[in-house]
Amino acid sequence: MILVTGGSGFIGSNLVGALSETGARVSICDILGIGNKWLNIAKHEVDEIVAPESLDDILVRRRGEISFVYHIGAVSSTTETNVDLILDSNLKFSQRIWRWCSQHRVPLVYASSAATYGDGRQGFSDSQDRGYLATLRPTNPYGWSKHLFDRWVAREVDQGRRQPPFWAGLKFFNVYGPNEYHKEGMRSAVTRAYADAVAERPVTLFRSHHPDYKDGEQKRDFVYVKDCVKVILWLSQHTPPSGIYNVGTGRAQTWLDLMAALYASVDRAPNIHWVDTPPELRVGYQYLTQADMTKLRTAGYTDRLASVDEGVSDYVKNFLSKKDPYR
Repeated sequence: MILVTGGSGFIGSNLVGALSETGARVSICDILGIGNKWLNIAKHEVDEIVAPESLDDILVRRRGEISFVYHIGAVSSTTETNVDLILDSNLKFSQRIWRWCSQHRVPLVYASSAATYGDGRQGFSDSQDRGYLATLRPTNPYGWSKHLFDRWVAREVDQGRRQPPFWAGLKFFNVYGPNEYHKEGMRSAVTRAYADAVAERPVTLFRSHHPDYKDGEQKRDFVYVKDCVKVILWLSQHTPPSGIYNVGTGRAQTWLDLMAALYASVDRAPNIHWVDTPPELRVGYQYLTQADMTKLRTAGYTDRLASVDEGVSDYVKNFLSKKDPYR
């Protein structure tokens, strides 16, 4: 049996879908709440669903059955201000899972984040060297909590303490794709802008407040969720050297590139409305993110990663434009 924390969330539900299609027995540890998040997993066969407070129960009760753990669940909002809540979920909960997988010799893949890189001044290397990690300065509590766990893992490994037989911490960059509809303000720009683009209403983008970047030419490493799932499954199947791995495309594209891909997908002319970036978001704003993919490629991953033109086209054609947009 495979356990997926956060299995009804964005990346987690896409992973659950891919696993269930292989015939794997998948159980989920997550909070579904009162909205439509359940639709993310409604099409897939799931063995069991438990709440996070019941994690210990399923780990004890099904200890001999669990063959792999994907720890994708987290408080993922970059604007969440309850730091204690974030630490309970993103650090303490993660440490419990790591220790259990270490004790019971179960491989583990966990979700880190490109938010750990902060404003990017120290680059985007997925090195787990503790000296390098110490130079990173995340700019929000979410990124800091993910960084804390990465640093804790690196210390555990360096000090020769018990670890899972295989583990990978994945620093996801700007992910977009199906099943992010429940994320409200944290949805990707593609999802937020789709209805306006179809209706030929203007789509809002932030102006640049940096002299080296024109409006809309701020760059991000936009990565399609299908590619993220492919990387996760490849790592699980091939078990290269354990460590932290970036999951992006390795090529930064502008917000204008992203919107051009969206408008082309709905056969409309781009219509952009510019607004100032709120002052509270300008501190530490990232004008460039670009994953260094050398480590994953060196480990043997050879599949091509979709550009925004390709990924957005697939997303619009096969999901956003459908009556049922769920994966």
